[in-house]
Amino acid sequence: MNRYLVNVYGKVQGVGFRYFTYYIAKSYKLTGWVKNCDDGSVAIEIQGKGTDIEKFLTKIRIGTPFSKVKKVDVIKIDIDKKEKKFNLTYY
Repeated sequence: MNRYLVNVYGKVQGVGFRYFTYYIAKSYKLTGWVKNCDDGSVAIEIQGKGTDIEKFLTKIRIGTPFSKVKKVDVIKIDIDKKEKKFNLTYY
């Protein structure tokens, strides 16, 4: 089990990127959250099996047909043992 803070930069707001992230996370049974940031980026905390997170990150780096991902930063963080699902978070 691993947990990461992922910051995604580029054209990732107003293009369905959070919902895209939500559905990918749910498909891999990952937990965490996704939210838009004031600087135009999207922040994600993602938790689950390492192989599932790698698959998730591969799709995030590609993005949606309407998004343009320019940069993805990934930082390993502490696991949240109480977390049970993936959420769309609003500020």
